[in-house]
Parts: sequence; structure tokens; C-alpha cells
Amino acid sequence: MKQEDFAHVLRAAADAAEDNNIIVIGSQAILGTYSEDELPAEACLSIEVDIAFLDDPDELKAIKVDGAIGEDSPFHRMYGIYGQGVGLAVAKLPSGWRERCVAVTLQAAYPSTAVCLEVHDIVVAKLFAGREKDYDYARALIRANTVSCATLRERAALLDTIEANRRRAVEAINRFESS
Repeated sequence: MKQEDFAHVLRAAADAAEDNNIIVIGSQAILGTYSEDELPAEACLSIEVDIAFLDDPDELKAIKVDGAIGEDSPFHRMYGIYGQGVGLAVAKLPSGWRERCVAVTLQAAYPSTAVCLEVHDIVVAKLFAGREKDYDYARALIRANTVSCATLRERAALLDTIEANRRRAVEAINRFESS
């Protein structure tokens, strides 16, 4: 995905949900901080932007996003990208993640006033999820020096989960750092 595609999804999501206050929580949240030219190709493979809202306790806004611009929607078929409406609880995030969110400053995203997860928080959430595609994403960002392994370890320690899950994330960081 490119930043221009990312901005398009943010505009469409804000319109669909009638709410500009978006939080991007998935892998493509990285495009709120970096352009695709600054990233390894593996970081931009997804055609999906995970969209959540600050004020969506019943997840009705997320449902509106899915209906309007979600997977297999006319938007998806036309542009080859889509927005996935999600609740904030879908991602396992390190404590303090909200304070570290990065404001999207792309004019093309207007009227969205989106914020994105900070890159280390994205990677830790991916390592917690533990799917092969998540490991590929994390590995690529570590190899490209886009993220700091020391910061990733600190953030993994902030996960509210059992110790085995934190240890699994740290073990993956260590593997990717040494490979």
C-alpha cells in the first residue's frame, strides 16, 4: 500500500462512519509515520487498513466502515484496497500506547483526524499475534533498522498478558536481531 491509498481509506472511513476521529491499529498504521519509499517492501504488502474509533463503544462505526469500504465491497473492488472496521480490543497493545500515537499529517487524509499506533507498538502487537505474516513484517522492520530492538523489548514488557506471551515476543525479537 502507498500513503496515497492509505489517505484514501482514511477519508472514506471518516465519511462512512461520520466520524473523523480514527485510530489506525494494524500494520498499515506505519504509513502514518513513514512513506512507502522509506520502508521495506514487506511493510507495505497489506491492502487492508484496520480502522477503529475513539468513541465507538458498541462498534457501530466499525460496522459502517466494513459495509461501506470493507473487504469485497464496491470500494475494495474498485480501488484494490479496503478498510476493516475493528474495535480497539482486537489488538493486544503495550500499556501507554495511546500516549504514543502519532497524528496523521497527510493533507490527502482530510477530513480524517486520524492517529496511528507508534511503530514499536505496531511491531509488538504483531509479535504478540504471532502469525507468520506478522513475523515477516516485524523481521523486515528490524532488519531495515526502522525499529529498535531495545525499545521493542521494553514495549513487550508492557504487554498485559501472561509471561509466556511476553517471552515469546522477546524471543522473536532476539531471533530477528541476530539473523
